[in-house]
Formats: sequence, structure tokens, C-alpha cells
Amino acid sequence: MKLFYSPTSPYVRKVVACAIARGIESRIERVTTNPHLSPAALTAANPLSRVPCLLTDDGVGLFDSPVICEYLDSIGEAPPLFPRADSPARWHALRLQALGDGMLDAAVARRMEQAKPADDARSTFMARQKDVVARSIGMLESTVPGPAIDIGSLTIACALGYLDFRFAAEPWRPHAPRLAAWFAAFGEHPALALTVPKDAA
Repeated sequence: MKLFYSPTSPYVRKVVACAIARGIESRIERVTTNPHLSPAALTAANPLSRVPCLLTDDGVGLFDSPVICEYLDSIGEAPPLFPRADSPARWHALRLQALGDGMLDAAVARRMEQAKPADDARSTFMARQKDVVARSIGMLESTVPGPAIDIGSLTIACALGYLDFRFAAEPWRPHAPRLAAWFAAFGEHPALALTVPKDAA
């Protein structure tokens, strides 16, 4: 398998963390890719020209982190990250995944807008994205994820890690001490500890 990869993408981190949790990371070749340049190898597999994109051993291009993670969850012998379809735990995990992905969508959009010239419309948009993240953290503080690793808790951890990486000047921990304690403990899992972004470029 090949993973079209950008080392600072939080969505890529989620996929790599999933592979580590499944014990199959050695089966994936990482191909460093700049999706903004729309390289031919990436667009042949994913016409959206986005990472992550996983090229399976059968030559099928899978894109969007929830899809890739669910595919990886079908490989290997580790406990599943996606609870079985007939269990309440599945809906809890999928709900947390949606919340974490939504936090990332808001934070990444805000990060991209920060690099552009300021104007009233852009400032309003960025403020709205900041509020999305703040409300999400408030919800998580009131109902902290559990200690088990599943697709929901993993996605939330990647979202919080991205806030630390890109918005360190706006610490979220003082407003969410229970969530901060959970994140500190959960972050020791190899899937998270081995994927902390370090390149500030």
C-alpha cells in the first residue's frame, strides 16, 4: 500500500495513527506529496488532489481519512477501532470521529485564512471557526472520551494535537482541565506518541 502523505496534515496523522494502532504501519509506503501542486501520481488516485490518499495493493485510491481508517481497520488482527455495527459503542465512536473531524476542518480552515490579507469577511469567518472549536472543547470537557482507543478517541486526540501544533498561543487546557488530563494520558499510546507533528513549516 502507498500513502500519499504530508507530514504536518492532521488528517494524515489520523491515518498513520490508525495504522500504528492496527500494527500494520510497516505495510504502508509513505509518499511525501504536496497536494497543492496536484502531482500526477496523486490526482490519478484522487482527483480531488488531497491527502491523505491511500493506494491499496489492488490499485484502488481511497481518500478522506474516515474511509481510509475504516479500510485499515479491516486489515490485521488487532482489536477493531470501529466498534461492530450492532453496538451502541459504534455510534459513540462515530460521533466523536465526526466531532474531531469537524474541529480539524474549522482549525485547518482558520489556519489557511490567517495567511491571507486581513479583511472584515475573513475576520468574521475565522472567528466563527474559532467558536466551533471552543464549543467542541466545551462538549468534550463535559463528556470526556474514555480510555479505550477507537476511531473516535483517536480523532479527538489528533484534533487536540493540531491545536497544540498550530495554535499554541491560544492554549485550550485552562478551559478544559478534565479533557487535558485525558489527553495527557491518552497521548502516551504509541499511535499518538509516534505521530506528534514536529515540522513547524
